[in-house]
Amino acid sequence: MRINRILLSAPLVVVALVIQVTILARLQLPGAVPDLLLLVVVALALVYGHVGGALIGFFAGLLADLAPPSDHAIGRYALVLCVIGYAAGLTRPDSGRHRSATLPLLVVIGAAIGSTLMYAGVGALVGDTAARHVGIVGLLLSATLYDLLLAPFTVPLVMALARKTDSDLLAGEGSGSTSGSAGDAGYGWLTTGTGLKASRGAMKSLRTGAGIGTQRGGLLGKSARDKVGRIKGVKRL
Repeated sequence: MRINRILLSAPLVVVALVIQVTILARLQLPGAVPDLLLLVVVALALVYGHVGGALIGFFAGLLADLAPPSDHAIGRYALVLCVIGYAAGLTRPDSGRHRSATLPLLVVIGAAIGSTLMYAGVGALVGDTAARHVGIVGLLLSATLYDLLLAPFTVPLVMALARKTDSDLLAGEGSGSTSGSAGDAGYGWLTTGTGLKASRGAMKSLRTGAGIGTQRGGLLGKSARDKVGRIKGVKRL
């Protein structure tokens, strides 16, 4: 990943995790807890693509696994967010910009449902049966509802910040490439075949001009000597 992406993603992930643990988790809402960290990972994946989304999701989930008051196995949420970030990044268009808010909204819904199912599934594999007592249907509905209500205030802002940092970097690279191309254009005649031909033609013309000048100088010198001889001859007479 690029340095500017890391410098942006790390503070956003930390702030989202702090808000989720200190504020959202203490609201005592029925069902699931609003997952602000999931929304940040999804928003960054929509801009950075599947590779960046997977990396950000893994480290964000690992940080959530280590942050207190975590009561589950380490690596459980890291796996979930890694898969979610990768899948969300696959929806990134080639142009890098979504034409409407429909696709990001569908990605948020899919991420809320997929993360809940994966988290419960991984928990069942490691012996965590908390989802069975709460009810998987209630978790799915509440998680999707909370994430949808929180998404309009989170996803567009994070995506705008990510695009701004990427556009600033591309602008800097573009100016550097422009200056580099100008420099290459200035020295292009040293490397291109057309330039070599042109330089050889120029050297040949210079040599031809020099030869013609020498011939003209010789003719002029000869005529001058003839004139001098005739003048001397006239003087002798």
